[in-house]
Amino acid sequence: MSDFLNTLTPDAGPDGASDVPRADGASAWRRSDAKGVVTLWLDCPDTGTNVISETVLRELDGLLDTLGGAKALVIRSAKRSGFAAGADIDGFADIGRDAALDLIRQGHAVLDRLAGLEVPTIAVIHGNTLGGGLELALACDRRIGIDGVKAGFPEVQLGLHPGLGGTFRLTRLIDPIEAMQAMLTGKSIHDRKVKKLGLVDALVPERHVDAAIEAAIRGDLPARETGLKAGAMRLSPARSLAATRMRQEAEKSAPRRHYPAPYALIDLWHDHGGDADAMQKAEIESFATLLESATAQALIRVFFLRRTLKSGASGASGIGHVHVIGAGAMGAEIAAWSALRGKRVTLEDVKLAPLGKAVKRAAKIYEKRHLSGIDARDALDRMMPDPDGLGRARADLVIEAAPERAELKEKIYSGLVNTMKPDAILATNTSSLRLETLFDAAPDPARFAGLHFFNPVSRMPLVELVSHEGVAAETLDRLAAFVGELDRLPVRVRDYPGFLVNRVLAPYMLEAMLMLDEGMDKERLDRAALAFGMPMGPVTLADQVGLDICLEVARSLGRGLDRPVADVPDWLARKVEDGETGRKAGKGLYDYDKEAPPETASGDDEDARIIDRLILPMCNAAVECLREGVVDDADRLDAAMIFGTGWAPFRGGPMHYARVRGDVPDTLRRLEEQHGPRFAPDPGWDRFA
Repeated sequence: MSDFLNTLTPDAGPDGASDVPRADGASAWRRSDAKGVVTLWLDCPDTGTNVISETVLRELDGLLDTLGGAKALVIRSAKRSGFAAGADIDGFADIGRDAALDLIRQGHAVLDRLAGLEVPTIAVIHGNTLGGGLELALACDRRIGIDGVKAGFPEVQLGLHPGLGGTFRLTRLIDPIEAMQAMLTGKSIHDRKVKKLGLVDALVPERHVDAAIEAAIRGDLPARETGLKAGAMRLSPARSLAATRMRQEAEKSAPRRHYPAPYALIDLWHDHGGDADAMQKAEIESFATLLESATAQALIRVFFLRRTLKSGASGASGIGHVHVIGAGAMGAEIAAWSALRGKRVTLEDVKLAPLGKAVKRAAKIYEKRHLSGIDARDALDRMMPDPDGLGRARADLVIEAAPERAELKEKIYSGLVNTMKPDAILATNTSSLRLETLFDAAPDPARFAGLHFFNPVSRMPLVELVSHEGVAAETLDRLAAFVGELDRLPVRVRDYPGFLVNRVLAPYMLEAMLMLDEGMDKERLDRAALAFGMPMGPVTLADQVGLDICLEVARSLGRGLDRPVADVPDWLARKVEDGETGRKAGKGLYDYDKEAPPETASGDDEDARIIDRLILPMCNAAVECLREGVVDDADRLDAAMIFGTGWAPFRGGPMHYARVRGDVPDTLRRLEEQHGPRFAPDPGWDRFA
């Protein structure tokens, strides 16, 4: 889900399109006419992003009646953010199957009409061209991409597959295996590959778009090559073999019992890939069926949860220069990501070697994000190693990302007194230390807060914005806006042991360690969690986080909470003392030179008992956090766990899961009888269940 939910917004876009008048009777379209060519500009009102809604398609249908003697139709977007971000999810949120079928069939009728026009039709796509937006472009005869375009079908991330003709139009336009891969993964395809696959007929800079349109109208664009593979895949035996392999691959990352959409898509292509008309009819029925599924409804809810968090990042931060203290893994990632998002960054460390590694890490991040050579160079130029700490005095925001030792952080803060700008903010990235133990040492407690990123910063969208009793509201608002400018999701939490995410997540890992102490097999524990839908088993996660961090978080929770937590086995401290801290050391609970954590789930019925011991304490901790006012509401809590940890998104988060399941307090009482008071249901269940 993270690739779909964290797309960057290119700066490319049409100039002057907003001056084109609205088409007669249309709210979502502008129209211009020149030399017999009609250009329809999609420009959904009151938003910076186009979506393909019922209104958009209905108005397009009406506009197709007004083409008259036009010699060509061009469809473009007036938004700088891109062509279109997909279908209007709000339109599908609460409708039944019959209403969904009617809506989808109406949409297909409009796009079929567009595809059947006798005049040449050309889509000019730029920026994010996703889902329904890409399906609109596919209904045109030709597609011209502007440099930086990203195209894709992210519907699988919502428990769906393309529903406006994408399944049959894409598999017939390009290599069907590549087409299926794009739809099954939901990943965006970047501009050069978009051209290589044949999804666009030309890839040009904005200044050459008009010439490319003229070439398309004249028929001068290169002819498409369908290739032998495309022809072979229209034959049932070839599709059958390919579909079998696709199902095997899908099962590794998206088990059928949790994620039906990939398998419905594979079945569509397997059964009807040789007949476009049959595949279209089957696509409509399949989409409507998936829309009713529990998985799709939960994932659509996750989409709205993300939007809720994003809405808390409004306004301008006034932060242009960021100074990061500590060039370890977290500090380096924070610095690299801030520079990628356009901030000037200085990165300080007491040693030179980490600074050099940080620059190399940044280059790898930019490569993985598909930045062009120029954009990657510019981002690296914005990120300056600063061994002397000269950036401290010039920065609008200082982020301390030093090791988790209070005395070290307090020493850093004392060095910032009378050095930082009067209006600059100091933020700590601590994951285990209470802010109440740190803010007295800060130069100005009113301008000090927690800014807890998750590892790796370049992939994890959540940032916990941690308050304390002395922080100013303006500080929190500016930090929330800053998180939004980084294309990240802020969740506001109050100072509490483990804050929110670690408080809820810690019982998952700590209970697993107790179960290991009881003699349980570590692979069995991890497989049970994977079967539940967690992205990583608790043993693997503990190694990934670092056993030293786990130990510190466990001790912090033990000191700071009024309720009992799982006892930490003595062997965990010994492992940490011996340097066996997990994956980063090559050895922890797993020995990575000799073994690899499991990647597939277990199907054993008895693993339901393991799942209850691992998952229900998280639900209990979630209720505790709500009762204690650590976070505003259950929706934000669920969102934080999904975007901060990858918590089984198809289950909707721990509170949603508890509500759907219904028996969590009773099951906790039974576990309390068997395993002790740490399972006692929180007093908040009556209020928050």
